[in-house]
Amino acid sequence: MASQRSTVLVVDDDGDIRMSLEMMLQYEGFEVWTAKDGLEALTRLEREAEAGRAPQIVLCDVKMPRMDGLAFVEKVAAQPLAPSVLMISGHGDIATAVDALKRGAVDFLEKPLEAHRVVVSIRNALRERRLAEENQSLRTRLSEPWRLVGNSSAMRALRDSVARVARSDASVLITGENGSGKEVVARQIHLESARATGAFVAVNCAAIPAELIESELFGHERGSFTGATDKRVGHFELADGGTLFLDEVGDMPLAAQSKVLRALETREVTRVGGQRSQPVDIRIVAATNADLAAAVEAKTFRMDLFYRLNVVPLRVPPLRERPDDIEPLATHFLRELAARSGRSAHALSPDALALLATLEFPGNVRQLRNLLEAACVLADGPELTRADLERILENGSARTSARSPATTAAGSLEEVFAAATFEEFKDKSEALFIRRKLADNDGNVKRTAEQLNMQRSHLYKKLDRYGLK
Repeated sequence: MASQRSTVLVVDDDGDIRMSLEMMLQYEGFEVWTAKDGLEALTRLEREAEAGRAPQIVLCDVKMPRMDGLAFVEKVAAQPLAPSVLMISGHGDIATAVDALKRGAVDFLEKPLEAHRVVVSIRNALRERRLAEENQSLRTRLSEPWRLVGNSSAMRALRDSVARVARSDASVLITGENGSGKEVVARQIHLESARATGAFVAVNCAAIPAELIESELFGHERGSFTGATDKRVGHFELADGGTLFLDEVGDMPLAAQSKVLRALETREVTRVGGQRSQPVDIRIVAATNADLAAAVEAKTFRMDLFYRLNVVPLRVPPLRERPDDIEPLATHFLRELAARSGRSAHALSPDALALLATLEFPGNVRQLRNLLEAACVLADGPELTRADLERILENGSARTSARSPATTAAGSLEEVFAAATFEEFKDKSEALFIRRKLADNDGNVKRTAEQLNMQRSHLYKKLDRYGLK
């Protein structure tokens, strides 16, 4: 069952043992290769690799001429797609076993070998390989929506910077316009880092009311304030072992900034109403579309926190600075939308692509995606044409379109008056009004909230409610 013609390479200088293991494993359904020492085994692996073949398991003796098993396993473990190595020895002791495991072996078997024990060890090793491969496949699928797409020189430079930054644990400050892809960059840093198996916790600092931000970030104990009916774990603790992404960090209230700075310096947090500090192991990635240096000058952002966050600065270029990326981005989004809907991906006609190249996209990558999603919904055929896009745009211009940053959820004036009840009419009217005000401000939530004389956190709740984000 576990074999399924899996291949095992047996490496031992004792011909009788090689023959015995070969017969036993073939009986269990495995394909078996043999070699009399480490050098012969390496040669066999190289020759088979050229033909596109490789063993999943290697059973290797420790004491052999020319190249012993410990030297062999070290060389094999350094290769890409290395097989799992099980060491076998008649001279086994704890020190040798530990040394073998440190060099990359997955198990250690003592001679005389028991058939049942050998088969169980091989099947366990195969099971671990399958789980590792499935985990890698799953991680690849999960990371696909957060892939940095584009072939422009600006995007190549950004991907290179992300790869370098990911290898460290330094704090990163990502700057860029709304919709340019700052969270995508933050997630890519996390996925390429040693913390990829840990949590990625995103916090929109602008969407949390000032009176609740401390509780959201650090958590609270039951009864610590009115309404705290249960204990709450904060975002810092949730990100332990992973990455904490502070989005729109420039909008964080000053009172909370000092507490965040202390948490970053001490790597400890204390819940609201709590007496005991909790250690946290996190990597901080922050993002903002504001000029934090100017905010420091205006004394609306702490200088010490700015320098604590701005260890490695990264700038995400707006879409207008990398027009060569419009086509690969559009192709990526159309595939993503098709996968989500379970349908075939729309193609993009040459005239539609030519139209996209003329647009300014003040809402950046997010606006391009929303434009394509709306066009896919309304398209008459499997190919998106210029007419399909112009149906969404107003006056043929992305800058004057009322559908930035998100436009398809709120509906039209006709849909408002088609509401069946007064409550539905109010909801549709409010959604349409907010959508238009967002478009007037090129999708800038902060300016829209100020224009509407509304708290930004309240506006964010309405954006969530009406699907306008």
